[in-house]
Amino acid sequence: MSGRGLMAVMCACVALVVGMVAAINLAVPMLAASGLHPTASGLVWIVDTYVIVFACLVIPGGAAGDRFGRKGVLLTGMVLFAAGALLSAIAPNVAVVLAGRAVTGVGAAAVLPNTLAVLLHAVPAERRGATIAIWASMTGIGGVVGNLGGGAVLSSGSWRWLFAAAAVIALVLTATVARVAPVSSRHDHRLDPLGAALLVAASVALLVGIVQGPEAGWGSAVVIGGFACSALLFAAWTLVELKVEQPLLDPRLLRIPALRSACLGMTAVFFGMFALFYVNASFLQYGMGFDVVQTGLGILPLTVPIILGARHVGRLSQRVGLDATIALAFLFVGGGLLGLSASDAQTSYAGYATWLVVTGIGVALALPALSGVIAGSLPPAQAGVGTGMQATTREFGSALGVAVIGTVLTSRFVAALPPDIRADHDPHTVAQALAVTGPDRAPEVVAAFVTAADAGLRVTGWSVLVLGALVLLESLLSRRRLPEPA
Repeated sequence: MSGRGLMAVMCACVALVVGMVAAINLAVPMLAASGLHPTASGLVWIVDTYVIVFACLVIPGGAAGDRFGRKGVLLTGMVLFAAGALLSAIAPNVAVVLAGRAVTGVGAAAVLPNTLAVLLHAVPAERRGATIAIWASMTGIGGVVGNLGGGAVLSSGSWRWLFAAAAVIALVLTATVARVAPVSSRHDHRLDPLGAALLVAASVALLVGIVQGPEAGWGSAVVIGGFACSALLFAAWTLVELKVEQPLLDPRLLRIPALRSACLGMTAVFFGMFALFYVNASFLQYGMGFDVVQTGLGILPLTVPIILGARHVGRLSQRVGLDATIALAFLFVGGGLLGLSASDAQTSYAGYATWLVVTGIGVALALPALSGVIAGSLPPAQAGVGTGMQATTREFGSALGVAVIGTVLTSRFVAALPPDIRADHDPHTVAQALAVTGPDRAPEVVAAFVTAADAGLRVTGWSVLVLGALVLLESLLSRRRLPEPA
């Protein structure tokens, strides 16, 4: 197969694993009303299990490709992705869905870094820059593919078809990769299984503390234990990483101020984006009455500035400066989320879409600027580390955004329900409330959800603005700490 054919196959693999992060949000209302009867926290875990495993294992996935062969690890990842998706598709209960999502996340972590490694091995040196740019663009376009493709598949009326379709596509791509991908040389890259296990465990414990709060109570043993275990596990992970010869992610790198602030900024941007994705699907379906296909199309205004504007960010940054570009990025992202938080069932879609465009402009400004800072903070020999840090911070921010907005959504929804519904039935999701009340009470339930969604977006918007201010403050302070030229 030609170089273009190989590029197309690798990009399709990237679009699949990234698209699943976005597509699952469209299925949240279906899952909530399904025979699985998930709790509010269960819905968040169905979304976040894949994302957090993906985030924590993407760097080990790349290291495994170096050690055992990129093509082989890529194929293993695709098979795991398909197996996990199939397990979720046939799951009889929430626990099995979560197991399938975890397996799928392991597969995605093996796929993403090795698609790029396979491409870079196959192309001549002069084409590597263009290859990286095309591959990186697919990590953004994948979200669009996930919304459009997910909406089309879910129009069948069952969330199970989403996972079944992902499994079939993954198997087709596996066969194609086996036929066209070249075999590359292996490198003696030591793995860090203990570091990877501690990072996953610490991240899951943190999310347990956040997600279980509304249902278990913020003073409950499970919530306090989750936060305490997370702190201990992150401390243990740091100690392990400082001692191993080839760490999963060297904590000492975060001593570099520019790298530290850019990683925080990347986390904050994806925190806002995926908090929006999580609530957007339910808002458009419950609040505006969209069907699942319309909902998949409904997020597209956010992506237009990202697709069309990213290539112009470099010139803007040269004209107004990097700090001003990043400041504008966070103002647009945070301001767009705050604008969306003022929406209700009477808001026109045109008004809603306008705020999506505003948010998208901020994302379009942020991603190239922050990616450039991360890449520029490390020597060329550590380019792979920079790519891994970008992937990890992006996916970790996504998982954290879903967890936080899901928590706020649940708390505010329960508080906004009419007292008699809350006292008699104690529902924690819209689907639960609609199932135990008659059609005549549906407007009150939807109104409570819209109130909760507005509160969640408001919290998210202010959080992004505060985190953006911290990023800029770190950048300014680090510049002041630099020694004066002789």
